[in-house]
Amino acid sequence: MNIYKFELKNLRSSILIWGAAISVSLISFLAFFPSISANTVEFEALMENYPKELLAFFGMNPDLPMSSLLGYLSITFGMMQIPIAIQAANYGFNMLSVEEREMTADFLLSKPISRKKILISKFLASLTALTAINLIFALSTILALYLFKGDEPFALENVYVLLSTTILFQLFFVGVGMLISVSVKKIASVISYSMALGFGLYVIFGLKSTLGTGFLAYLTPYAYFDASDILETGTYDVVKTLICVGIIIVSFGLSYYLYQKRNIHSL
Repeated sequence: MNIYKFELKNLRSSILIWGAAISVSLISFLAFFPSISANTVEFEALMENYPKELLAFFGMNPDLPMSSLLGYLSITFGMMQIPIAIQAANYGFNMLSVEEREMTADFLLSKPISRKKILISKFLASLTALTAINLIFALSTILALYLFKGDEPFALENVYVLLSTTILFQLFFVGVGMLISVSVKKIASVISYSMALGFGLYVIFGLKSTLGTGFLAYLTPYAYFDASDILETGTYDVVKTLICVGIIIVSFGLSYYLYQKRNIHSL
């Protein structure tokens, strides 16, 4: 039984649907940039009418105005991080809980295959799917920038740095999703957990931006890979990136340990 191929086959529709939905959404948002850049003064005057706290909640950086191409991309990318997080969390929650939910655990575990191989095969299939979606998303982002930038120059290398953060961002949600799924008795609705995790951590990021509370920046991956900061500086925050990597390693390690010890019921 080749679990990797079986799982990847099951993820084909997910790759196409999520990849297309996220990419089309980003292109659609960026398509509005030419009209904004053509009316910069009016747009900036409109933004001044909104409270600074509200603008900060949605990740708007005063040093990178929304009327600039990279400023507009930072807001758009930040919004795309939410469905990216939900989709990655969905993989994490579903990876190890699906057998119990669909009552196929007995069939799978009765085969001459270890739990270690099951977990690794499922993870590699999810990682392959995430990589495919990342490629679709990255190509769509670069294409959209060139389609709608007009005459405005921009630092493409900063965009590459931002796009390279997506895989760590996704693995954070996959790892945390896996850890929660093996820590609770049963997950009845994967999408409910995924949306709660994706939106919940975004709210923490919004509160951090609004309140300026430093410690909140260490609780959410949206702050680890803040699009506006990366597009402005072209660099990662090393400390926050290491924290993210550490959380990923710990969550996968604990998930592996708990899955080995878990008493799995199919009925």
